[in-house]
Amino acid sequence: MYSYVPFLVMIIAAGVVAVAGLLMSAILGPKRYNRVKVSNYECGLEPTPNAGQEGRFPIKYFLTAMTFIIFDIEVVFLYPWAVSAGQLGLAGVITIASFVFLITVPFVYEWRRGGLEWE
Repeated sequence: MYSYVPFLVMIIAAGVVAVAGLLMSAILGPKRYNRVKVSNYECGLEPTPNAGQEGRFPIKYFLTAMTFIIFDIEVVFLYPWAVSAGQLGLAGVITIASFVFLITVPFVYEWRRGGLEWE
C-alpha cells in the first residue's frame, strides 16, 4: 500500500495545479471581449463566412494538425525502441512492426486526402 503513496501524491499535485491554473486564469484573465477576440482563428487567414456558427474550417488545417500528431507519436514511440532494439528480441520486432503498420494507416489516409501537398 505504501508503494502507491508517491503515485497518489503526484496525481493530487497534478490535479491541484490544473484546477489552480484554470481558476487563476478565470479570475485574473481579461474580460473585455469584442468581435475580433471571440471570432474563430484560421491560421492567420480571414475567417470563412459564418465561421462562428454554421461555417466550416477548411480541411487542410486539420490535416496539418494530423501530420504533426502522427509524426510526433511515431518519434516518441520509435526512439526508445531503436535504443533498446537489441534486447527486445523477436517479440519487440513484431510489436514495433505492428505499430508501424498501424501508424501507416492514418498517414496513407492523409496522403490521399492531400495533406502533404503544400500550395
